[in-house]
Amino acid sequence: MVGMRDVAKAAGVSLSTVSLVVNNTGYVSADMRAKVESAMRQLNYIPNELARNLYRNRTNTIGVIMPTIAHPFFSTLTAHLQREFAARDLKTLLCSTADTDKGESEYIDMLQRHMMDGIIMAAHTEHPADYWTSIHRPIVAFDRTLGEGVPVVRSDHEQGGRLIARQLIDSGARHVVLVGGPRSQFAEGTTFPTIRYHLTVERLLAEAGIACDYVEAGTVADIAAHEATACAIFEQYPDVDAIVGSDVVASVALQEASRRGIEVPADLQVIAYDGTLMAETAGKRLTAIRQDFPAIAADGGPASPSKNDSASDVDTQPTPEEVIPVALIPGETTR
Repeated sequence: MVGMRDVAKAAGVSLSTVSLVVNNTGYVSADMRAKVESAMRQLNYIPNELARNLYRNRTNTIGVIMPTIAHPFFSTLTAHLQREFAARDLKTLLCSTADTDKGESEYIDMLQRHMMDGIIMAAHTEHPADYWTSIHRPIVAFDRTLGEGVPVVRSDHEQGGRLIARQLIDSGARHVVLVGGPRSQFAEGTTFPTIRYHLTVERLLAEAGIACDYVEAGTVADIAAHEATACAIFEQYPDVDAIVGSDVVASVALQEASRRGIEVPADLQVIAYDGTLMAETAGKRLTAIRQDFPAIAADGGPASPSKNDSASDVDTQPTPEEVIPVALIPGETTR
């Protein structure tokens, strides 16, 4: 196997000069660089990427921890993250916690051993806040709060709730059913910012005198529970005239309404929350709150601490929160 020593000998330069050219560090004259590059081509030398990364103390790999990629929201987000990281010459290492019991802890171990440059944490975790701040490595939380010192990127769910409520109030809705995760997530101090859209809708509809019920549909990884809940709404609330839920819930509710001969949107309005491709392929184009996946991905990459920052400096910095606007995309399922 051809190594840097072979390149140095063929180019008539020192080993350190070859190293500077290969790792693109330090100053090398144009003449010296040309000699090294010519020798590399002649010898068909391919730099050892692992060795280069060890030299730079970087792996150019970001770990992405999702609760599941079966859910269209998380598969869409993952695709946009991979696209964004690839544009920055970074690789993505994906973990779906619904499919493995050890995924989260294994990724944290890899991060601590400098086998990854950072982690995007988008899954539910049982670890306390001080666990995450004790890792001393770059982590960005998506749509959840992990603790002081861990940056957060999230959509503006309060804005999403206001947009939904305004649409329902203006269109004359009388009985709205919201579908979401376990209500226990709404407790004070929750780490789930997504509940804010439900709470905002409930508050604004109550102020307008519109009936509103909340139905639990299990965790995001339990797709079957979401589908079953969407179908059961019609039996539990026969006078429902508006349903709001994830793209999965909204799509199934639309199909169930069709089977029951319920006219959408004349008799029933359906609003999806996420705005993935699924919202456009449900039979009718769903009115949806669209989360801005490209913007989320662009703001989501963990940045390594600067060389002048100590681990304790990084941990004690105030937690920045990047809030990404959402948009109401009118479809064929609202009046």
